[in-house]
Amino acid sequence: MTVTTDLVSYEEALATYDPVMGLEVHVELGTKTKMFCGCSTALKQGANSQTCPTCLGLPGALPVVNEIGVESAIKIGLALNCEIAEWCRFARKNYFYPDMPKNFQTSQYDEPIAFNGYLDVQLEDGEVFRVEIERAHMEEDTGKSTHVGGATGRIHGASHSLLDYNRAGIPLIEIVTKPIEGAGERAPEVAKAYVAELRELIKALDVSEARMDKGQMRCDVNLSLRPKGQQEFGTRSETKNVNSLRSVERAARYEIQRHAAVLSSGGTIIQETRHFHEDDGSTTSGRIKDNAEDYRYFPEPDLVPVAPSREWVEELRAGLPELPRLRRNRLREEWGISEHDMQSILNADAIGPIVATINAGADAASARKWWMGELARHANEQGVDLGSLAITPEHVARVAELVAKGDLNDKLARQVIEGVLKGEGTPDEVVEKRGLKVVSDEGALTAAVDEAIAGNAAIAEKIRGGKVAAAGALVGAVMKATRGQADAARVKELILEKLGVSEG
Repeated sequence: MTVTTDLVSYEEALATYDPVMGLEVHVELGTKTKMFCGCSTALKQGANSQTCPTCLGLPGALPVVNEIGVESAIKIGLALNCEIAEWCRFARKNYFYPDMPKNFQTSQYDEPIAFNGYLDVQLEDGEVFRVEIERAHMEEDTGKSTHVGGATGRIHGASHSLLDYNRAGIPLIEIVTKPIEGAGERAPEVAKAYVAELRELIKALDVSEARMDKGQMRCDVNLSLRPKGQQEFGTRSETKNVNSLRSVERAARYEIQRHAAVLSSGGTIIQETRHFHEDDGSTTSGRIKDNAEDYRYFPEPDLVPVAPSREWVEELRAGLPELPRLRRNRLREEWGISEHDMQSILNADAIGPIVATINAGADAASARKWWMGELARHANEQGVDLGSLAITPEHVARVAELVAKGDLNDKLARQVIEGVLKGEGTPDEVVEKRGLKVVSDEGALTAAVDEAIAGNAAIAEKIRGGKVAAAGALVGAVMKATRGQADAARVKELILEKLGVSEG
């Protein structure tokens, strides 16, 4: 039994034990219909409205395999350097749970569609770590349980539960790693980097949006510790349904510290599932999971085996897009930025928006500047990712174009972006409604400069005396008078011309 739930320091844990991880990632495919029936996968309708006799498991209903689901699975397997099965079957994974209307999950057991692959992931310092892939197999999602009346939203303490089967049957690909050994103190970082790289790969394949915040991609973190020098694995825990990159890293780190505390105090690790808590990064016990858990798998009798032809597989291989790590290296060279800068862009999930903005006509430097600066600030303030902001790459490209033409300065551009985010229209509409164009009329600028000089005679004399830096105060006065809508560089030129002073 467990003796303690205290934590030891991370450094102390790693001084005594080596972590071994296994990561299971579920990816919800972006197909239009479910895996084994024609029901829509759009989940914006009322509860239980996207169901039929097949996904509800009613007597006599027969499943049919979604071809795009199989194709997506093969693409994922190929991108993960896996072997693709010449022949494989679906199986029934039998267990009772309220959100499983059939009382079994149609999955794959000993015959996955893809197996024996790897994914190279790059850590923040540039080191590349290879994660071996055990398998990638096809299955279906479960329904959604909502537990009502409790304080935590979990079944314990709830007065009743509501079941929505709209999600039941949506295609999933489960990607399972082989035991990840040798990462040492960097194990949590490796876990985060692997899931991040896998997410980028899934998005590049265009088989899922892979939005972790929407449950389209979620990770189970399996972790065990073994004393240094020991070959035998320790007992593992499985932290379920972790739904952000940061949380994957935190869950692995917490479990390392918890396992070490239990083992160091003479306790025994219980093989169990655990829940991750976003608020404090801790995990708590879910349910006991025996070593020989028996789901009574057996071949699905209502589905024919899947036997993708080698010609089809090679056709899909030839159509794979440039893979994310290769693409990042190419873009980094094209943009002339450092590894650190590219890692920051990756961490912000900004590569896609930046590339789309460049494709819409902006130069690379401007696209990076706005997405990683002003827009990243808005995203952080709202607690959302960049892709959720109410602005398109085309909008950002138009803002960059207006700045390049001199119609906006950076201050005005930030106001335009703010207006677009607030739903005031396109950049041009915001400029028009708010009256934000740069004042370019030479007569108006000259009048504002004359007024600033007349109102700041002492400063003007300093400038005439050779203190050109003092011109900044007069530029500021003009900018204030024009509500920030003057071209600051042109204002400074006019001030120096008026005062008969050369910039050099």
